[in-house]
Amino acid sequence: MGTPLGDFVRTKRDSIQPETLGLPERGRRRSPGLRRLDLAARAGISVEYLTRIEQGRDRNPSIAVINALADALSLDAAERGHLRYLAKITGGECTAHARPAPPRRDVRPSVLRTLHLLEPGIAVVTNRLGDILAHTTGYATLTGGTGLLDAHADAHADAGVPNLTRYVFTDPRARAFFADWDDVADEQAFDLWLGPSVENSEWLSAELAPVAGPDFTSRLNRHVVPRRGTLRLNHPAGPGLRLTRETLDVPADAQQIVVFLPADEETETAIARLRERPRLRAIS
Repeated sequence: MGTPLGDFVRTKRDSIQPETLGLPERGRRRSPGLRRLDLAARAGISVEYLTRIEQGRDRNPSIAVINALADALSLDAAERGHLRYLAKITGGECTAHARPAPPRRDVRPSVLRTLHLLEPGIAVVTNRLGDILAHTTGYATLTGGTGLLDAHADAHADAGVPNLTRYVFTDPRARAFFADWDDVADEQAFDLWLGPSVENSEWLSAELAPVAGPDFTSRLNRHVVPRRGTLRLNHPAGPGLRLTRETLDVPADAQQIVVFLPADEETETAIARLRERPRLRAIS
């Protein structure tokens, strides 16, 4: 049985073409990407040891081995951080309780005051599982008519708590709202690994997977670190919007404040006009 660490190393190895690392082409291969032999040589470990890591038979590689694999795979800073995190998960360091508490859904007063200071801008407080815990009036204007802020009462969330991850993967309106739906879906699936514990992400995915289908499950185990570029939205009122995002982590609560800023003058003008409109009814 594989592990998150082994899955990531294997997936990343398969995505690398040898010539990009200055390695010679060795003829036809049974699978795409970099050979285990070449990766093991670059990392200074044996092929047998690399195989054990990829297949989940070695769950506790040393920090030196993790760093060597990161160098051998030419990982960027975000990918290195994810590799180290998966090593902790695989080794059991992130499992604090047999039955972990649900992710925190209350927002501290100081965080709410910070959010208030951002009015009438566009900002939202979320946890890593996608729960929308608080937002500005600007965020409500931005998402008006899309159904995103509709609450869903289910086993995962308290009644009245919308969830962005659920919306992206189960509401057909999301594919119209997010111009780059595939990129947003990659982000939401990846962020589940950054939750308070791997058990919490599994808890949500067990509920979400049956209704979200392969669009969700295939991404959850892909471990591709998203680039998080400009967010492009198709608002139901008509304007196309381009937004940059700044994320302010609230690590003590495993939450974050995400601030959305117009990426160009056209978007700034369009948002100003949206604020002047009556609130839209949700599109069907």
